[in-house]
Amino acid sequence: MRVLIPFFTVLVLVLLAFAGVKLANLHFLFGVLIPYAAVAIFITGFIYRVIQWGRSPVPFRIPTTCGQMESLPWIKQNKLENPSTTIGVIGRMLLEVLLFRSLFRNIKTDFREGPKFSYGSDKWLWMAGLAFHWSFLIILVRHLRFFSLNVPFLIKIIESLDSFLQIGVPLFYMTDAILLGAVTFLVIRRFWIPQVRYISLAADYFPLFLILGIALSGVLMRYFFKVYVVGVKELAMGLLNFSPDPEVLNSIGVIFYIHLFLLSVLFAYFPFSKLMHMGGVFLSPTRNLANNNRAVRHINPWNYPVHVHTYEEYEDDFREKMKKAGLPVEKE
Repeated sequence: MRVLIPFFTVLVLVLLAFAGVKLANLHFLFGVLIPYAAVAIFITGFIYRVIQWGRSPVPFRIPTTCGQMESLPWIKQNKLENPSTTIGVIGRMLLEVLLFRSLFRNIKTDFREGPKFSYGSDKWLWMAGLAFHWSFLIILVRHLRFFSLNVPFLIKIIESLDSFLQIGVPLFYMTDAILLGAVTFLVIRRFWIPQVRYISLAADYFPLFLILGIALSGVLMRYFFKVYVVGVKELAMGLLNFSPDPEVLNSIGVIFYIHLFLLSVLFAYFPFSKLMHMGGVFLSPTRNLANNNRAVRHINPWNYPVHVHTYEEYEDDFREKMKKAGLPVEKE
């Protein structure tokens, strides 16, 4: 059920968009109102989650480390794995965000005959995660050409590099195949590995199936079922300028509305899901703090004054009883 419910939910979303546009002619709802609502939920939810995380107290430094910290001068420090300065933290964060450094160190455990455990390197998850995130980012950047009258020079360069193989017409984008392959690998991995399958929830499968549906609908729309691209660009620019043209909506194929609706669901679902690690990684005290506990005392800025009952006050309150019980006192 943890797999079937998310899978059929995505299918229902596809059928809902198809029926709403093809049968009920709700082009304005699926082309204008739902995208606006999804973006509003995304922005509001994202800001709310970030503010909530930013207001959470950090009573002490808890950076995750896997290297030698700064100590004696003759002991070599690992400045990236165990940073003690702000520059080291920035370098560690850049490697984490751009190259998934912690995931690169991922190892797998096997229980072999003996019995004994064996540990080995496992880079497939790191490669799939890196390929998925970077290809998704490049695809999003490529889509910015729909929101400007003249395509920016940087986007033209990205498109030319992405399609330098020039397989067929229209040009084949490598990131389309990479994204589909990476998402498929991540889904199969959750089925294939028993330990991962055991801990996987419906909230883990739903975004994967949703992104897979977005990628498939985009590929179908580009290479198989043609849409009115000029109308898509007019609609995108109209949405950006808050003046969409209703006459353009009827000229675009239904596959576009399925693609747009799934993307809108992803945007609306984003702030309430595990996908918020995109913003949470920058606010995680296990990553954004320097490990200088021995050099600098960390004082929690959220601490508020608390009345402390000192020993002197305790002895003043119970001195006579302590004497009767034979307990030593500091003051007679």
